[in-house]
Amino acid sequence: HKKDLFCNGLRELGIKYTEPQGAYYVLVDISEFGYDDDVKFCEDLARIVGVGAVPGSSFFKENVNHLIRFHFAKKDETLLAALDKLKDMKKKMPHY
Repeated sequence: HKKDLFCNGLRELGIKYTEPQGAYYVLVDISEFGYDDDVKFCEDLARIVGVGAVPGSSFFKENVNHLIRFHFAKKDETLLAALDKLKDMKKKMPHY
């Protein structure tokens, strides 16, 4: 239920992600923002948009810097609040 709630919300917002295959998190592709550093993107996302994410690079041995990870094992209200904040992400986040 939570996966569907969050992923459907991301889809409606036009945010590119990889469909989770049973995990409690989703990887989002941030390539369109032009960041070379997913850590910096996550810092900016928290500061500017108010939503926390984990840099995808912390989960790969390879040099992967275009993915961030959202955890969706949260209360529905929390997920809906995050989606509400993310709806303006493309307008608020700087593009490099």
